[in-house]
Amino acid sequence: MAVTFSTKLFAVKLMFAVAAIGGVAVALASCSDPATLPFSAGVGADPQLPPPNTNLISTVNIAPATGWTGGAMPTAASGLKVAAFADALDHPRWIYTLPNGDVLVAETNAPPKPEDGKGIKGWFMKQFMKKAGAATPSANRITLLRDADGDGTVDLRTVFLKDLSSPFGMALVGGTFYVANSDAVVKFSYKRGQTEITESATKVIDLPAGPLNHHWTKSLAASPDGKHLYVGVGSNSNAAENGLDKEYERAAIWEIDPATGTYRLYATGLRNPVGLAFDPQGGDLWTVVNERDDIGSDLVPDFLTSVKYGKFYGWPYSYFGKNLDPRVTQQRPDLVARATVPDFALGAHVAPLGLAFGRKGNLPTRFNDGAFVGEHGSWNREPKSGYKVVFVPFAKGRPAGKPIDVLTGFLDDKENARGRPVGVALDAKGALLVVDDVGNRVWRVSGDDAYAEVPAMSEAQLAAGAPKPIPEHAKTQVSSKKAPAAKRAN
Repeated sequence: MAVTFSTKLFAVKLMFAVAAIGGVAVALASCSDPATLPFSAGVGADPQLPPPNTNLISTVNIAPATGWTGGAMPTAASGLKVAAFADALDHPRWIYTLPNGDVLVAETNAPPKPEDGKGIKGWFMKQFMKKAGAATPSANRITLLRDADGDGTVDLRTVFLKDLSSPFGMALVGGTFYVANSDAVVKFSYKRGQTEITESATKVIDLPAGPLNHHWTKSLAASPDGKHLYVGVGSNSNAAENGLDKEYERAAIWEIDPATGTYRLYATGLRNPVGLAFDPQGGDLWTVVNERDDIGSDLVPDFLTSVKYGKFYGWPYSYFGKNLDPRVTQQRPDLVARATVPDFALGAHVAPLGLAFGRKGNLPTRFNDGAFVGEHGSWNREPKSGYKVVFVPFAKGRPAGKPIDVLTGFLDDKENARGRPVGVALDAKGALLVVDDVGNRVWRVSGDDAYAEVPAMSEAQLAAGAPKPIPEHAKTQVSSKKAPAAKRAN
């Protein structure tokens, strides 16, 4: 079934200026539709949701990417300190800590997408993304960083894997290392302490991709028992304007049984679920989701939510339960009637990407129970939002308080982006690692002098602190859907 979508709502008000840069005309965007509510109104378990703005004009408010200069660095919250863990990376996006303490960083960007961004709007969006520092070619590799002496800086840096296909999510299960490329999950054999993998990949399963592939990142998490993989697959559009036929098995979290090659859609109606992580206290799977654009600076709040099997979360028909998107004229009232309300709104257009749960370690105790979220930052809100790392406190397995700023200062006083946080992870000592894809660095956030560096956890200790088994309500029943036969990937 096709979705009728009002294309007028995609119109962007532009002011043109000709700059003498090789004779090329440069398009500059003007801002419109500023927020009418305080940012805090769109944060929490019950966010305020004003009527959607259906005017012709959409907000474009890019933070030009400048990088870090003159020794500048982000600002850590009280009781914390920040230092560069690694620099001179090539558009790092995602991060994963191995049990022996080695840190893996995916240096990556979008694959070729010839059908995405066509037309005048698409052309301008590409210019905007260049301005935001998001248009570099993909390095297609995973780099290993080792802090051998435990001083908080990298001593060994090697190419762990190369010639991948826009890699993103990573997970180690026993002796098998999984990578979520933009088009497939692949696997490799891994031995403890290995610094390079040279064997060819074995394909586990194909993922939705193709020439459109609007949201190309594929996040990845393994269940606590290692029997299943969970993959976040974003939509092929903002709000189904390309037609629902382009959204087949997208805007969803897949559950994969790598042993049998079967999969099922674990949860649907999630526009772009990026970070995935299991809460070590409650055992539930959680995700952060980038919601839809172009209906106002106050809408729609991005969110953090637990994910339940079989639940539908609204996209594209509605948001935060039964709030209808007026642009989608061929509705599904049956789905809207059962739309699940997310657990916690993070605010409109903050672009949450990274997700990691706290634990006891090299951070103050207030960060032991809750979720760290890397907010990449808005491009379409006035004023800007995100561009920081926050911590959402938890109690009894649920968000229990306002987000706490952990790392800020990514925007300078002229609102240029010196950096943009993406993936987050804890290192072996429990310090927070933050990937910065504009600054091309990994930042390490640890406790200040009152929280002296603690010894790295042993692999046995890390295992002992692993998440609890999946609760009964989330246990898997193997789907009848069969994945493509595994084969050697090129």
